[in-house]
Amino acid sequence: MKNTALTETHIALGAKMVPFAGYNMPVQYEGVNIEHETVRNAVGVFDVSHMGEFLIEGEHALALIQKVSTNDASKLTIGKAQYSCMPNDNGGIVDDLIIYKIKDEQYLLVVNASNIDKDWNWIQSKNDVGADMRNLSDEYSLLAIQGPKAIEAMQSLTSHDLSAIKFYSFEVGDFAGIDNVIISATGYTGSGGFEIYVKNEDVQQVWDKVFEAGADFGIKPIGLAARDTLRLEMGYCLYGNDIDDTTSPIEAGLGWITKFTKDFTNSEALKAQKENGVTRKLVAFELDERGIPRQGYDIVDAEGNKIGNVTSGTMSPSLGKGIGLGYVPTELTGLESKIYIQIRKNAVPATVVKLPFYKV
Repeated sequence: MKNTALTETHIALGAKMVPFAGYNMPVQYEGVNIEHETVRNAVGVFDVSHMGEFLIEGEHALALIQKVSTNDASKLTIGKAQYSCMPNDNGGIVDDLIIYKIKDEQYLLVVNASNIDKDWNWIQSKNDVGADMRNLSDEYSLLAIQGPKAIEAMQSLTSHDLSAIKFYSFEVGDFAGIDNVIISATGYTGSGGFEIYVKNEDVQQVWDKVFEAGADFGIKPIGLAARDTLRLEMGYCLYGNDIDDTTSPIEAGLGWITKFTKDFTNSEALKAQKENGVTRKLVAFELDERGIPRQGYDIVDAEGNKIGNVTSGTMSPSLGKGIGLGYVPTELTGLESKIYIQIRKNAVPATVVKLPFYKV
């Protein structure tokens, strides 16, 4: 079990620690609902240092990235980031990731913790162009400072104008007394804020100063359980739940990051899927009655026949109702379609809805 540089800090704060993606991680501190509401209404801090970071450099860096990712990284300018995914050879997804253009011929790829080794090996296997690759995952920590008060609470820690950093943009500069920090307006909560990339040896100083600066704004540490409820309310996919090696970007509703203006791994097959249609798609649903849909629960039709399964589900802290994602036959993907979630002996009716569940 790996630890992040802040593991002892979380334990001292009374966090409940659990194994996650090979790391000892804080799942909650005070409780999921309290932490969820803190991020929705104020500002909270996640330690997500388990995420992986790959630096891809050199004159062939872009060519490699274009080959392994579905989005068009040639559109990136310095200081911009892009959500993308890496398709496999069989129609599925190796991982989803964020690509940052740090400078000309230098890109940072941020990947999921559970897939670091798999992703590294996959990209290496496609690197016949001679791009320079470095795995920085064990050297860097990552803090997600999320919530509507994040800009105001953190502005005193940097000379950069945080309000000027637009969504999916970033600056490299000073933060909390440390230089060469990536301050990125990304995050997986839908409530605004920043992700801070910093060397392991500097992250304790950053953590401490972040909590000092945020003290008057109700800042709190937030665990991975609330991160999950927050991302689900936005309908953001979680690798291993909603997307995996067997789900295509087209099925998962990720056509918007799948650009056929270039060739990439398995692009011809995915293009055919987009043109000809798929037999199943990922939908968002809300329960019409009380209940909590859980990952793995069957989705059934009006006659009780299994038609799919719940990939992510929870009781939404913001909406006070059961919400979830799951794959169903294409004919049942229209808004207001009726499906049923098998919760123990009951087939609980649910309605297909438009994302996000949580409307700002």
